[in-house]
Amino acid sequence: MERDSQLKLYEAVADQLKEAHTRVRALQVPEGVRMALNRKLLVISAAAKHDLVTADRRLSRFMKDLDEGRFPEVD
Repeated sequence: MERDSQLKLYEAVADQLKEAHTRVRALQVPEGVRMALNRKLLVISAAAKHDLVTADRRLSRFMKDLDEGRFPEVD
């Protein structure tokens, strides 16, 4: 049973990551902001390999920030 829930979480995180990448690609923001957002997604993807629950939580915060228009500051 534990394995089934782990697989479902993995699938949910994978789907959210795909959606997040699509949304970042569609944003009308400076290239530096887009690069910073992509780096965050890469970090979340790497974290998912080791700690899926934490990656899911970080991805949820990332998506919330996107929804609310909070983007990284770049110089």
